Amino acid sequence: MDTRLVYLYLVLFLFINLNFSPEAQASSAEKPNKHAIIHTSMGDINIELYAHDAPITVANFIAYIKDSAYKGGEFYRVVRSDNDQGTPQIAVIQGRAHPQHIDFAPIPIETTQYTSRKHQDGTLSMARGGPNTATQEFFICVGDQPALDFGGKRNPDGLGFAAFGRVTSGMDIVRRIQQNRNTKSVEEPYIKDQILAQPIEIQAITLSK
Repeated sequence: MDTRLVYLYLVLFLFINLNFSPEAQASSAEKPNKHAIIHTSMGDINIELYAHDAPITVANFIAYIKDSAYKGGEFYRVVRSDNDQGTPQIAVIQGRAHPQHIDFAPIPIETTQYTSRKHQDGTLSMARGGPNTATQEFFICVGDQPALDFGGKRNPDGLGFAAFGRVTSGMDIVRRIQQNRNTKSVEEPYIKDQILAQPIEIQAITLSK
């Protein structure tokens, strides 16, 4: 088995056992969430990760961080009311790892019904296709996005997306990225005028002490 997969499974095992043991549940309120910094070519975005509410998703994200997957990644997609072809409309920016990084195995979806973490302004959430297919792509909400919660109508399966963190500072950078209108032509109508011609570089994502 790929050594990176072994590492990911180990991280997931530790997170699940640490967060769901009786001792962890008794003291979870006293344990702080994880924090990280998204370093971009436009400035830093500081984030808080909901390690106790979304342990599988956060463990997965941290595994990618520790594997330096986001070094040379990018925010490549911007969605606003004037370029969104989906229903209901949403407002987000979407990021991904370096294109040469090999994804880990997909993770189970921790829905907002399970975590109670909604898609509000500044929320970090996992991008996905079908259920349980998320790997390393993520997005940041610009404004409240209830259509992305469990039971929301943005995704036909009704499961919504896995919210796993929030921006604590740097939303000005997020909004500047979202307002970028220099996009390239694409064949798929659904993402017309959303894919940036010059993506915003993610120089790295680092964990804060």
